[in-house]
Amino acid sequence: MTDVARLFADTIRDGGTIFITGCSHSSIFAQEVFYRAGGLMLINPIFLPGMTLENPPPTRTSKYERISGIAESVLSESAIRAGDILVIASISGRNIVPIEMAIWAREHGVRVVALTSSRYSGTVPSRHASGKRLFELADIILDVLSPPGDAVLDIAGLTVRTAPTSTVIGIAILHSVIAQAIEILIEYGLTPPVFMSANLDGGDAHNAQILEQYKDRIHYM
Repeated sequence: MTDVARLFADTIRDGGTIFITGCSHSSIFAQEVFYRAGGLMLINPIFLPGMTLENPPPTRTSKYERISGIAESVLSESAIRAGDILVIASISGRNIVPIEMAIWAREHGVRVVALTSSRYSGTVPSRHASGKRLFELADIILDVLSPPGDAVLDIAGLTVRTAPTSTVIGIAILHSVIAQAIEILIEYGLTPPVFMSANLDGGDAHNAQILEQYKDRIHYM
């Protein structure tokens, strides 16, 4: 995690920014770490069309993440640039959209951080024509170590496991990395742009000032 935190900090110091994306439940990681109290303002989500869970039917997300061409159409129209970071969340790491996002990013000088499970991904074949899985295309991996299928609990009388692990582990990892990146930026002599809760007195003014200061690297407002 320290390597990723250092990469985050160095990218911000050098004028770049950080993007995060994921399909289906992995889109929750992007929702969790942007525009939140105590969060780093320079975390920019990329929400993929038809691949978040708020619009029914959720079964569509599983179909869309297997369609070739979506990644290029989304990223080519986004604000991401060479020198930035793209965090791609995919626990199985096998589906076409996250794999093509990683390929596109690397071809365009964007560093790829994979939030994935090497344990899970190592047991399933890629659905992409390259045969690659996400962990094989990343510059750095944040490994949640979830088992195949994600869930961990066996209950007598149930033929499948329950109690999925990836979201709670992945979110804890991401917040830890971001906190360490903030510490490193302070070591560099910089004041990191961190949101203050809008429910604390002074929060609105604090956030408005910093949002204006960093508006060229904040793409969700």
